[in-house]
Amino acid sequence: MRRTELVFERPERVFAHEPPEVRGRARDDVRLLVTRPDGQHHARFEDLPRFLRAGDLLVVNESAAIPASLPAEGSLGPILLNLCTRFRSDLWIAEPRWSAGKPGPLPIEPGEELRIGSATARLLAPYPGIPRLWFALADRPFESMIAEYGGPIHYGYTDAWPMETYQTLFSRVPGSAEMPSAARPITPRIREQLEQAGVRIAPILLHTGVSSLEIETDTVEAQAMYPEPFAISADTADAVNRTHMNGDRVIAVGTTVVRALESAWTPEGLRPRTGFTRLFVNPDSGVRSVDGLLTGFHDPVTSHLALLTAFMGIDRVRDAYAEAIRAGYLWHEFGDSHLVIRQRDR
Repeated sequence: MRRTELVFERPERVFAHEPPEVRGRARDDVRLLVTRPDGQHHARFEDLPRFLRAGDLLVVNESAAIPASLPAEGSLGPILLNLCTRFRSDLWIAEPRWSAGKPGPLPIEPGEELRIGSATARLLAPYPGIPRLWFALADRPFESMIAEYGGPIHYGYTDAWPMETYQTLFSRVPGSAEMPSAARPITPRIREQLEQAGVRIAPILLHTGVSSLEIETDTVEAQAMYPEPFAISADTADAVNRTHMNGDRVIAVGTTVVRALESAWTPEGLRPRTGFTRLFVNPDSGVRSVDGLLTGFHDPVTSHLALLTAFMGIDRVRDAYAEAIRAGYLWHEFGDSHLVIRQRDR
């Protein structure tokens, strides 16, 4: 697939600039666009159980967001260092940025030192194939800097909000640089309705890195990916496999869940697995582990959009996004939701 195929025009009026709670609404008071083989359907998020059925399995990410944006000062003056992937307490992949609204890459050289409060972090080398990311080595655990100086990663279209704004009902294990936001509208009320409808829920864990990176290669499939830690338990693997065997549907809540499941998929089904994944789910690789995807609306020319294209095909993505823009659905982590159900081909 060519990079240009993931380009689309999107007016700024569809950006969600604040959480629905700030607009005087509940978390689950957002819209839901449902894309099925028979076309597009407009709904509210509280209607989600109506589009699912008894026996369906929702797979959710239990990772909790951390305040991973650190104010730093170096030879270029004040910048941000947004943490991405943890290897050990003093070594992370990180993204140096001019500001929340102005990304890099920055004109820095290996060995650049950044002051973060009383701590020092040294940028060792750029991550291969992704020049905006660097290996960062600190003189003390990054966890201490996160606790003292960290704030939520956010971008130019929205302000920083209190950290609880970035947690979901399923957030249990701290570690994500950014919120796995697809589950954000699932409130206790929605979960109870799902359970009453016979829909089951199973967890995975994937600590997400920064989401701001665009695909930079001319061919989508050639894009490098940074690693993210993930874990799939034996119980979840068994639940996914039994759901498929019974002819029921597995619905991933978020692209992070798809990435984790695809990273542990084998010809014999899903297997328990723990480690790092650099898997880039794209139209060439396809999606084998799920029958549906509950997600948000994704930016042009990003890995998230490439994953959606792998799941539903570029023509259906274009049709759905054209309808979403026409109808005024809201983009980004505080925006509206998109449920995609595809025809089973197994």
